[in-house]
Amino acid sequence: MSPPAAASPISYKDAGVDIDAGDALVERIKPLARKTLRDGVMAGIGGFGALFEVPKRFKEPVLVSGTDGVGTKLKLAFEWNMHDGVGIDLVAMSVNDVLVQGAEPLFFLDYFACGKLDVDVAAAVVGGIARGCELSGCALIGGETAEMPGMYPPGEYDLAGFAVGVVEKSAILTGAGVQAGDVVLGLASSGVHSNGFSLVRECIARAAGRLPAQLDGQPFRQAVMQPTRLYVKSVLAALARHPVKALAHITGGGLLENIPRVLPAGLAAHLDRDGWPRTELFAWLQATAGIDDIEMNRTFNNGIGMVVVVPPDAAAPTAESLRAMGETVYAIGSIAQHGTGAAVVIR
Repeated sequence: MSPPAAASPISYKDAGVDIDAGDALVERIKPLARKTLRDGVMAGIGGFGALFEVPKRFKEPVLVSGTDGVGTKLKLAFEWNMHDGVGIDLVAMSVNDVLVQGAEPLFFLDYFACGKLDVDVAAAVVGGIARGCELSGCALIGGETAEMPGMYPPGEYDLAGFAVGVVEKSAILTGAGVQAGDVVLGLASSGVHSNGFSLVRECIARAAGRLPAQLDGQPFRQAVMQPTRLYVKSVLAALARHPVKALAHITGGGLLENIPRVLPAGLAAHLDRDGWPRTELFAWLQATAGIDDIEMNRTFNNGIGMVVVVPPDAAAPTAESLRAMGETVYAIGSIAQHGTGAAVVIR
């Protein structure tokens, strides 16, 4: 019996993975990563592992890590061909979390996965990642680009990443010192940031054909896709000068679920809803879907992206320092005894 005829030879590229495209992307990434270099980087892009030395100015360094993705905001990035900002989102979601413990972000690594690699799209995404690292003072020292045919629909990709920061052991923010009478400062968000986009997309679907041309002085799509604000440099500067007791990054769970994470047992945050302005974007989302106030405050940041808790006598100077660093700051409430109410009360 004759053996079966040999099949025509195929390559990895024939199977859907283009190594040359991946190499081309790495070459385009390298100069972007070089712009993020900082003290401590020993070896970055191109090796099997990236090396980083904790700066010697730390006497008792404690490493703080955080990881996240961008969520279904990516669906709009695909649909609207708006890829630059989601890289900033990716960095911000992790470095803002690390910042809450009082840590200075040191380095960041990303994971980009797709079915078929589009070098231009991937370069735009990673360019945003590098920009986010640059703005937050951390180094982009490595990552992974995975081309996996059949895993993702054409034109789509997924993003994940993680940041590592460092803080002096004696300076870790735990919120343990928060007490009744402390003031709650709110730092304005740049928009929806990167949480709640499943609901945002539902609002857009409901309003199809009658979307507003502009919101908050920006074209509609730009307002919706505005990247997550990076609070690192301004907040670190404030921490160095003022007695900040606690920070809360307002992400999934909104104001109602994130502030209690940094409060000692028995305390609650009482917020004044008139303490910060209502943006056109959040007003449109609420009106379009008929969202009640509780749902708005536990799904979205609702205009406040970072909360800072300080003693009463430090509220004004801390706010002044943050404004000098470019933040929009509001005194939005105070800390009180918990009593029988909720951990966050918004009136």
